[in-house]
Amino acid sequence: MPKACDLKKGQVVDIGGEPYLVKHIDVKTPSARGAVTLYKVRFSSIKTRQKYEESYKGNDMLDDVGLQRKPVQYLYPDGDLHVFMDSVEYGQYLISQDNIEDELVWLTDGMEDIVGMFIDGNLVAIEIPASLVFEITQTAPGIKGASATARTKPATL
Repeated sequence: MPKACDLKKGQVVDIGGEPYLVKHIDVKTPSARGAVTLYKVRFSSIKTRQKYEESYKGNDMLDDVGLQRKPVQYLYPDGDLHVFMDSVEYGQYLISQDNIEDELVWLTDGMEDIVGMFIDGNLVAIEIPASLVFEITQTAPGIKGASATARTKPATL
């Protein structure tokens, strides 16, 4: 059972008997004496994709979900579904585009080092690596003297 202060983005917890994926955490530390740090957490239901928001104190306990994590490889899109392959047992799993909409822009055919989250043998969510390497194919030329600040410029991957 994780505490609210130990929650991390991508973790799955049980709320009212349903598995919810942690999407975002805002930490608020009031400056008044005796104040308790509050964690405002945004969840997304794994089954219905419904959004849910709740505030917790740092020592509030949440229920953990019986979740299995396995390494998977992204194979290809198939309409509104996407096909992943278990890197250990070589079984293929389909997942809806709605379940992976945030990670979809970073997926490339044959991509490895993805962690699949399974509940009752069904792929319900994925975690992509924290850092990815892509080749930049085109970018605008740099402007002379623009290196003094940390300005960025658009690039095509």
